[in-house]
Amino acid sequence: MTAPGTGVSADELGRLDATVRAGLPAFLEALERLCGIDCGSYSPAGVNEVADWVAGAFSDLGGEVERRPDPAGRYGDTVIGTFRGREGAGPRLLLIGHMDTVFPDGTAAERPFRIEDGIARGPGVTDMKSGLIAGIHALAALRELGDGSWAALPFERITYVANPDEEIGSPSSTPHIRALAPEADACFVLECARANGDFVSSRKGIADLRLTVHGRAAHAGVEPERGRNTILAGARIVERVHALNDRWPGVTANVGVFQSGTRPNVVPDLASLEVDVRGVTRAELEAAIAAIHAIAAEPGVPDVTVEIGQMAGWLPMEKLERSGRLADHVIALATRLGFSTLDVATGGASDANTTSGMGVPSIDGLGPIGGRDHSPDEYLEVDSIVPRTTLLAALLLATGRDPVVAGWRDERPG
Repeated sequence: MTAPGTGVSADELGRLDATVRAGLPAFLEALERLCGIDCGSYSPAGVNEVADWVAGAFSDLGGEVERRPDPAGRYGDTVIGTFRGREGAGPRLLLIGHMDTVFPDGTAAERPFRIEDGIARGPGVTDMKSGLIAGIHALAALRELGDGSWAALPFERITYVANPDEEIGSPSSTPHIRALAPEADACFVLECARANGDFVSSRKGIADLRLTVHGRAAHAGVEPERGRNTILAGARIVERVHALNDRWPGVTANVGVFQSGTRPNVVPDLASLEVDVRGVTRAELEAAIAAIHAIAAEPGVPDVTVEIGQMAGWLPMEKLERSGRLADHVIALATRLGFSTLDVATGGASDANTTSGMGVPSIDGLGPIGGRDHSPDEYLEVDSIVPRTTLLAALLLATGRDPVVAGWRDERPG
């Protein structure tokens, strides 16, 4: 079996590094431009301004570009770039990066992009404008290696999905990802690397649940006995949901929102609880969800009923055996490039949960190094841009030449 990381020559690594390094000023210019756009998930005009830039970059690289609008117009467009090599020349790879942030309109003006002492700051600088751009520059370096021709490279095709809504669970783009994933031999998601430089091979699955508690209103002073207090029932539910944190290793359950009541002299007849439950494996996540349903069936206050709805959900990104092969490539190539990185597990979800849950070998956290996502202190290590983008380009090339990966498609059922 070919050792991981050996499918790229030293000369090719040097050429990839040189191309990425020469493109660093353009990378930083694009980073400043994209961080200067208010592109929260619920700001479709801003997200589509980012999409305009992405679509242009895909086209400049010789890709076929599709823009798929959200049917309801609530979110920005999903942009899909397809870079076609020769039929049967190698694997079909899927890249995913998102264009949206968590920040409200006005944030770009309040916290403009800046670089100080080698640290870049700005809304979305690491989650995930840098990863989004890194994917484009990695493809550019590969195309340069192929003398401008995708047909000269060892891929049947590379498909890059830039989605507009990852920060809210990818409601508009997930159908597109799910349609493309079965044709992919491997998937690479370009969220930032961990703060210590590690990448991600597994993520917890998540279920966001809303529990609606129905009781009976009454005058709290005159006839409280006629009421059925949904705050009381909700409080008992909260306590029992949080007790689930000790039941299975790696499972967390948190009631993050509790809304009920109108006035202190009214027994409340309605309450709403929003619950975040996470699990490392699908079996543990499903067991935790079943336990919450059991709690809802017996809320602890007579004549109170509870409805449960799922607002969003992701299967766990479990480390598949084949994903381990991809991780070995990353580790070996990083060593050859002069730095170290390891694959780790994390509690947050991403689009890699979707592809991995479908059985597609997937790894994540392949962008540059940064941290403090979703906060005013979000940062990116500028010195990590060139090595991590070079690593991504080398990883794509090594995967394309890996005979083990080439054999995966033949082993698929059907």
